[in-house]
Amino acid sequence: MRKTMLRPDSKLLSRREKRVQVLALSWLLLLGGLALAGPSGVLAWGENLSLLDKREAQIKQLRAERDELRNRVALLDPAHVDPDLAGELVRKNLNVVHPDEVVITLK
Repeated sequence: MRKTMLRPDSKLLSRREKRVQVLALSWLLLLGGLALAGPSGVLAWGENLSLLDKREAQIKQLRAERDELRNRVALLDPAHVDPDLAGELVRKNLNVVHPDEVVITLK
């Protein structure tokens, strides 16, 4: 017959083990809180999606402006300048207007 030896404090957890369990539980709760309400958590997901939509709209607008500027640069190429655009820029920037011309600026 085999007799098992039990220590008197083996039924109760030692203080050190209790501290380790409390620390582990605290760590898990902290990680759960960050997963829920952290900067990349579940609650921030909707805000990030709306911010992404705003940025995509801004990118679309900037691409349209870039394409417009690219077109104007192509029209001012020294090899083949668009005469209308060159005349417009000369009149606008150098203030060269004949006395019988009327200048209408459109914004």
